[in-house]
Amino acid sequence: MQICKMNKIGVVQATLMVCMTVMLYASADAFHRGGVGECEGCHTIHNSRGGVPDSPTGMSGNYLLKGSDQSSVCLNCHQVSGDPGPTAYHVSTAPADMPPGTPPRQMPPGGDFGWLKKSYSWFDTLGSTTIQRSNGNSHGHNFSALDYGYDVDSDRPVAPGGNYPSSAMSCTSCHDPHGKYRRLYNGSISTATAPIKGSGSLARSAVPDSQNAVGVYRLLGGIGYYPKSLGPGNTFSYNPPAAVAPDVYNRAESVSQTRVAYGSGMSEWCRNCHPNIHTDAVPAYLKHPSGMILGASIAGWYNQYIKDGDLLGDASIAFLSLVPFEIGSTDYVNMLKPIAGTPKGPSLTDGSPQVMCLSCHRAHASGWDGAMRWNNRSPYIVFSGKYSQTGNIQPYGQGRSEIEAQAAYYYIPATAFANKQYPLCYKCHKTGTAELKK
Repeated sequence: MQICKMNKIGVVQATLMVCMTVMLYASADAFHRGGVGECEGCHTIHNSRGGVPDSPTGMSGNYLLKGSDQSSVCLNCHQVSGDPGPTAYHVSTAPADMPPGTPPRQMPPGGDFGWLKKSYSWFDTLGSTTIQRSNGNSHGHNFSALDYGYDVDSDRPVAPGGNYPSSAMSCTSCHDPHGKYRRLYNGSISTATAPIKGSGSLARSAVPDSQNAVGVYRLLGGIGYYPKSLGPGNTFSYNPPAAVAPDVYNRAESVSQTRVAYGSGMSEWCRNCHPNIHTDAVPAYLKHPSGMILGASIAGWYNQYIKDGDLLGDASIAFLSLVPFEIGSTDYVNMLKPIAGTPKGPSLTDGSPQVMCLSCHRAHASGWDGAMRWNNRSPYIVFSGKYSQTGNIQPYGQGRSEIEAQAAYYYIPATAFANKQYPLCYKCHKTGTAELKK
């Protein structure tokens, strides 16, 4: 960095202080800053820096990328071998850092892609000869990152509920690497006006004004977006959602929960690739409202329900990060309130609370099938006070060690739930066993 180049010995100490400060604040959004990063961060002309190949394979990829493919370039920064985790913007754990019986180390709201490499098997009952399985590729969005051992989904040739080809799935399928989309001061999304002055994704992000915009949430693509490598056949029809993450978002939740302020538009954005998910175009058993207002009755039950047997909650204490919701507003001042204060349950005073895709799923991957935030294949998520069981008979832990199951719940203590805790569908649904325990 040129600011560190010294000509006068007398100011060496002052300059070193400046350099250290710059390095200290090279945080999660410092490279992208809500828009495009430095070209040389992702691209190479001669595939070398200081005589060392930029790509782990020794060859640059298409488009002069510093990797075999787009996702490998992303993981050059977003996965670090030996990282004790969780660490800021890392979204993947190296295989050597998660040997059998140990979980991935990152805990961003979207999840750690490392779960895609963890497969499990178990028996449901003593004496059973039928092996149950939970394959890694069922744990989230599979994508190609050849330099890091990720491959396309072997079970689904296209996105469920859509036509997006699995063979083309990469980080840039969702995230615009050049960050063209920006949020203007009036809340609209644009690609052609106002320079980007900040990330726009975090609570500390700059606020757009009449002269400057900020980036959209997580550099997501918007209307008209498609990766150049794929072509315009699957062009996006929806803009990125209104959302803000806390400044510290990749962390365990053993003491307090991580609250992402989802405003509105998340389910609509997911429909860019999954247009027929939970609609009349699919069987009734797959149809679940998404992007729809919770209403006073469901919102009230969400706030009342703390766990099975405990229905004494209220809005001030009822929020659960395993079942988040949209507040139903695009007012960023209003959206930031849940981050700044105590996270509360859905309230009609904040907007029109809505269920969304991320109410049940993690955006990247999770420790459970279908990228679910909790285990939806089991009648209990906690049994006898534990998430999992020892040995091969694991009808509830389903092959995960206790530490893996805890990590899948971001280390929220099992004691936060009932001794025998039913799935978290009951956080919204006033039916069945939960209804009888009123």
